[in-house]
Amino acid sequence: MQEIKYTTDLNSKSYQDGLNIRKQVFIKEQGVSESLEISDEDKCEHVTLYSDGLAVATARFFVTDDNGIHIQRVAVLKEYRHKNLATNLLTDMITKIKKNSNNYKYIILGAQDHAQEFYIKLGFKVIGDQYTEAGILHHDMKLTLGDNY
Repeated sequence: MQEIKYTTDLNSKSYQDGLNIRKQVFIKEQGVSESLEISDEDKCEHVTLYSDGLAVATARFFVTDDNGIHIQRVAVLKEYRHKNLATNLLTDMITKIKKNSNNYKYIILGAQDHAQEFYIKLGFKVIGDQYTEAGILHHDMKLTLGDNY
């Protein structure tokens, strides 16, 4: 059974669970510095997916200055990858964002290049040039939200 929890409470269990996933994936696996990975926490809403009670996937997002949403820090524990958990997490987030009464214009994210196809399947399109962040190649990707949401 899967459960997805949203929080802005940095003292909550779901935030701490998501942070632990990010530390495992980004800091330990990918070698991202802790100071770069753990920043602007209080400016974001944090999302954690639980599978059978275990925190296995996470992401965070914030509202941009021009009424868009920026998704960041999408991560799934290594042993749980390729099981549609990230798809379930992002689909839930996108649905929630579309239903919000603020009529957000778009969702943007910086995708590691190896993950581009995953985001394309969710409707995102590559925008802009390739860049390096934390020593990892990325492209910005955007999902435009229609007026009918």
